[in-house]
Amino acid sequence: MKNLPSYFHLPFFQLLLPLFFSLMFVGCASRSDSAGSGGEQLDLVTDSDESSARKRARIRLELALGYFEQGKTTIALDELKQAISIEPNFSDSHNLRGLIYMRLNDFVTAQESFNRALSLKPADANVLHNLGWLKCQQAQYPQAFRYFEQAFAQPQYAERAKTWMIQGLCHVRAGSLKEAQMSLLKAYEFDAANPVTGYNLARVLLLQNETTRAQFYIRRLNNSELANAESLWLGIKVEKRLNNQEAYLQLAGQLEKRFAQSPETALYRRGAFDE
Repeated sequence: MKNLPSYFHLPFFQLLLPLFFSLMFVGCASRSDSAGSGGEQLDLVTDSDESSARKRARIRLELALGYFEQGKTTIALDELKQAISIEPNFSDSHNLRGLIYMRLNDFVTAQESFNRALSLKPADANVLHNLGWLKCQQAQYPQAFRYFEQAFAQPQYAERAKTWMIQGLCHVRAGSLKEAQMSLLKAYEFDAANPVTGYNLARVLLLQNETTRAQFYIRRLNNSELANAESLWLGIKVEKRLNNQEAYLQLAGQLEKRFAQSPETALYRRGAFDE
């Protein structure tokens, strides 16, 4: 079965986001019931392991996930309702239901859904991750960090990079830049190719006036095919602060050429380097 995301979209690299992610699905997998508590891998689920009801519920869940990824929330929810009706005790269905309601800013129903998923699959690190992000959205930071810690405590948890990243973003929201830096560095160790991690790590370093270190991370991102208006604008601010006029002008040229109508280009034209 396709992996369930553990959190959806932000505007691409932006971190102080209206929920939820117009970015890309970079979330943690919520493994199928072939996994035990915390995502530990047991025997692969085969046709003989599943009841006919579970198979039908899984098909509905996969359809719901596909619609969810396309931003078709209402259709996704309708498919998910059918999956839960067929098999009420399928934890992945309740996990996805929590994500859908989090997207809809119905945090009460999201909480209920995640709690139900956790009751069906205790200590599932993916659900714990989602609960942590939910609490972060509500500015309930101590609870958020406790959920992240519980996710990390699961020895077979395979999606640590995503949880380190989202914990870093949560620390930024809480105003704890040093802690954010530590978490994002840890995420970068696990997955240096993740553009969200690279962008936000560079941004946090720049906010702490560690401009040369910020330059390393944002240059790496801007030299990749994942560069966008936000990353180029951050790179411009970094190079300008370091008085690297040639690099600064080269990035500005890319921004003007590739993203002429973007908010970042408007900021550049206004000279709003400190906004």
